[in-house]
Amino acid sequence: MPVMHSIISRLGDRVPATLRLGGLRTSVAEPMDDGFKATARKHWEHVQAITGQPFDYAFFDRDEFIYDTEQPCRAVVAARAERPDQAVPFLDHLHAAFYRDNHDITDHDVLCDLAEIFGFDRAGFAARLSSDAVKEATHRDFALTRGLGLRGFPSLVGQRGERLSLIFTGYHPEEVASSLIDQWLKHTDAQGRNASAATI
Repeated sequence: MPVMHSIISRLGDRVPATLRLGGLRTSVAEPMDDGFKATARKHWEHVQAITGQPFDYAFFDRDEFIYDTEQPCRAVVAARAERPDQAVPFLDHLHAAFYRDNHDITDHDVLCDLAEIFGFDRAGFAARLSSDAVKEATHRDFALTRGLGLRGFPSLVGQRGERLSLIFTGYHPEEVASSLIDQWLKHTDAQGRNASAATI
């Protein structure tokens, strides 16, 4: 996600940024049906057209696949718990594995394999992934997203004191995202408040 990396770079040391997970599709119990596959495929085609993100459309040949994102979200939280600065690169790693390479990142063992490839100790990562602490931290991320009413991803939320501000939501080209961030930073500087941000 080049835009996400650009966001964090632009905020720099002035505004600490944290990756939070939105939980796009959680608590799903039913396999994808043909209608959902058609809708998701259109969405992927649209994303590919505007961002250049590669997709493996063989994904839609899967039978009985339950498209639930909680487990991969937990994996990113597990990575963030050990190496906060690697949360976004690890998310990139999972995105490439899922969208480009058609790996099943809803599977615990696949996630542990991918974490090991990324450089984590497999046994330690597997233990964190299954831990209550990571489950609870992931659900706190989801609760934050719901509380903010966010429906588009990625989103950037700024905080000044106790006040939260939505800087943008959904995909924006890098120059647009940068302009919106600069406007928020300028307003923050004018008010003389400490600030932080969360990418979701």
